[in-house]
Amino acid sequence: MDPVIVVGAGPVGLTLALCLTRHDVPVILLDEAPADGTAPREERLSRTAVLRPDTAALLERLGCGAAEGTRWAGWRTLRRRALVARVPFGALEDPEDPEDPEDGGEPSPLHVPQHALTRELRAALAREDKVRIVPGARVDTLRQDPAGITVHTRGSEGMPWRGSYLVGCDGSRSTVRKLLGARFPGRTAVERYAVAALRAELPWPGEAVLHRSPPRGPEVTARPLPDGMWRLDWLLPPGDDLVTPDALLTLVRDSLGSWCGEVPPYELLDTGVHAVHHRLTRRMRTGRAFLAGDAAHLLGALGTQGLDEGLRDVENLAWKLVLAWHQGASEALLDSYQVERRGAIVARLRAADRFLPAVRDQGGWRTVRRTLVPGAVRGHDELLTEGHLGRGPLSAPFVHTRTPLAPAAPPAGSVPVATVPGAPVEDVAVTAPDGSVVGLRARLGGDLLVVLVAPGTGVWERRHWLSAGLMPRLSAALGALPMRAELLVAEAYPGAAAHTVLVVRPDGHLVAALSGVRPAELYGCADAVRGGSAAPTTSGESAGAPGTSAAGRGAEATGAPGGTPSEATANR
Repeated sequence: MDPVIVVGAGPVGLTLALCLTRHDVPVILLDEAPADGTAPREERLSRTAVLRPDTAALLERLGCGAAEGTRWAGWRTLRRRALVARVPFGALEDPEDPEDPEDGGEPSPLHVPQHALTRELRAALAREDKVRIVPGARVDTLRQDPAGITVHTRGSEGMPWRGSYLVGCDGSRSTVRKLLGARFPGRTAVERYAVAALRAELPWPGEAVLHRSPPRGPEVTARPLPDGMWRLDWLLPPGDDLVTPDALLTLVRDSLGSWCGEVPPYELLDTGVHAVHHRLTRRMRTGRAFLAGDAAHLLGALGTQGLDEGLRDVENLAWKLVLAWHQGASEALLDSYQVERRGAIVARLRAADRFLPAVRDQGGWRTVRRTLVPGAVRGHDELLTEGHLGRGPLSAPFVHTRTPLAPAAPPAGSVPVATVPGAPVEDVAVTAPDGSVVGLRARLGGDLLVVLVAPGTGVWERRHWLSAGLMPRLSAALGALPMRAELLVAEAYPGAAAHTVLVVRPDGHLVAALSGVRPAELYGCADAVRGGSAAPTTSGESAGAPGTSAAGRGAEATGAPGGTPSEATANR
């Protein structure tokens, strides 16, 4: 079978390529940057990403993301000079000792410069033998047929490339999206921020700060980076007024002075102004071609969400392409990427359109504040804090309540646990088949996971409990499933009784929680996750006609019910 073609070598494209090669899927990575270094990659400290625990876990599974990033000791929310809230973050939990008292507190986000993350991903990908990186390659045409997709590029290796599937990760001005004829409606410059990266000693070492109603401007955030560096973001008033260097220096001095009593010594490392756009493509799948990251959507109501959502695209799509490449795929499996991810972004954009006018005290805010955010100012501060921490309507991981990959009805023997079906599972300690104790998220990305909750197994030697109790029957049931599955054992799971069996998708979303070993229900769950049996590909591909090129484009499909308020505005 032909390789998967990935267009774009930013963090999203590199992560996708790495996920695929780690599961023996060959990749052709088309990179517009020339190999001779005539267009050196920028190292901008003002361009960073805050990754929530689920996306940080994806990078850590790949061995990337943590080396030049930092985790925070806590989060502070200030209003004027008063502390409104403080959220402490615990140390990363040791899976071999989950009861360690030093592990208290929720996990911290990971804050990493984008150029450093890109460098780590490139280094990891350079060690893989199933990827071919083609520098200086700019896509100019693509054409699909029932058996694959052909791309022609301009550049040093201008030639046709043949692939089984193609994923456009080529940014907000995506050539792939334009060739597919996928519209990209939305709103421009929803918010603007002035940004500075600097080195200084602030009063809260290692803690991030949201400061509302500071001495100058409506809001500023300070987020720690390694080596005593900080990224500061000031929310700018509406409009397109020029932010001069003097104006930015005034913001820096005012903020540092209000926090430290007087302006401390500081080293200004980088500055910039960036606008937040809200856009979402009408199609994330067109036959054998997919869009991911900024090529598919732009969002970032809190200034740093874009890459986070792009990596969620990768985690959702990668395992489906792995399954399709090795075993074949049903239309339901391939369509599910668009349904699930487009639905998640629609929900995120709707939440931003609904809540941000209240939080920012914009038009009609008095009515919205009373109906949506009880507690007035304190409610606004809490909503923003939740969003920055990856919780609440502005930022929480999406729950797939409507997905083609769920059983048609709750399986017989379903039992409630703290995680609802469709939501991401908790990262509890599990024992893997080789006897190692790891976090559950460390096993994601490949096979279906089946987790038996069996209190007390931790005190038994593995050779005893593998052949005791429910384990032999459960192992036999897994051997009959229509897709590969890995059997794990957990001492406990929130809300789960002993002998509960959790069925978990390769991207970490719960399929079902079953009471005991139920082979028929396990089979039904696995069959639903793979989207049913793979059907032969015909010329009538769903979600867009094959043969798409710059000259011939298929009809558009929404992929999710309704559209965002932003889309409605753009299409009037």
